[in-house]
Amino acid sequence: MPESPGSTSGSPARKGARQRRVTITDVGAAAGVSTSTVSRVLNGTARVDPELVRRVQSAVAELGYRPNAAAQGLARGEAGAIGVLVPDLSNPYFPDVLKSISAVARSHGRRVMVMESDEDPASEPELAEDLMRCCDGVLLCSPRMDRTALLDLTLRGHPLVLVNRIVPGLSTPSISADFYGGMTLVCGHLTQLGHRRVAYLSGPESSWANAERLRAFDAAAAFGLDVDVVPCGHTARQGYEAAGTVPDRGATAVVAYNDLVALGAVAALEESGVRIPDDMSVIGCDDISLDDLPASRRLTTASLARHELGRQAAQRLETLMTVGGDTEPLYIPMELRVRHTSAPPALRPSRPATAPPGLSTAD
Repeated sequence: MPESPGSTSGSPARKGARQRRVTITDVGAAAGVSTSTVSRVLNGTARVDPELVRRVQSAVAELGYRPNAAAQGLARGEAGAIGVLVPDLSNPYFPDVLKSISAVARSHGRRVMVMESDEDPASEPELAEDLMRCCDGVLLCSPRMDRTALLDLTLRGHPLVLVNRIVPGLSTPSISADFYGGMTLVCGHLTQLGHRRVAYLSGPESSWANAERLRAFDAAAAFGLDVDVVPCGHTARQGYEAAGTVPDRGATAVVAYNDLVALGAVAALEESGVRIPDDMSVIGCDDISLDDLPASRRLTTASLARHELGRQAAQRLETLMTVGGDTEPLYIPMELRVRHTSAPPALRPSRPATAPPGLSTAD
């Protein structure tokens, strides 16, 4: 049946628009066309007579109709969303990254779906598959799963970007903080201060970022820095519990897997009578700021622009979904923020410190 013009004056849609949400049915009634025609115009899924397009667009503008982005995406065979998998939402590191991801997604008309693995590598493949089924692309943030599981996911051909995980030989885009470079700055700082023996409160065994920190410590041995690796974890509680063994290890400084671990270590050491930094230096990683923990604002730490990491990760995924992506890994440099928890050791070594060349710090 041919479409017939319809008058918008005095229509029920206009009278009720102020009281309720305008629907596609209201637009059709105002434009004098069927709802299927309105849908085809809004989604661009089929050719429609230019005059009908004009009437629908006019009705949309007059009524202030806002199309449902999810419904439009489904009509085009898209979900209109990206998925993000993180290991631990309680860590303040990830909300900052997610905020930037969400901003980029919104600018492209997409929503964000977030899932958490609770630091369980075995659950990550299934969670990632769930996101693939309902999202146009997926960001895996700090994934703990092994290389084989990652390879299986990439072979599905779904747009996928790794964040804070670089896997040589894996043909999927990846972006990460330069954890090796950041920890090299920490080692140089401690060496310049005169420290010789350091305790490292190590992160999760399955963490690639933790492995990068350990690689930096191995290289620092050439400059006279002896690093004692202490199994720990990623939370303040784990840092608090692990720090109890540090004074007996002969270390004059503690480097923590992240700032939460560092703050837990500071609390434990100070409770036992150790003065920070007079008796023991403590350095974190991530540069988080917690309003209810003023100590976080005085912590010497390796700093990462988390908002920039999230922005570039989301933009890289958007590019991959629309025009294809470059698989060359991207690294974001880290800086050393020297504050109030690092100082020369109470007992200086007999020989001068030799710092790795080319190191610099940022206040």
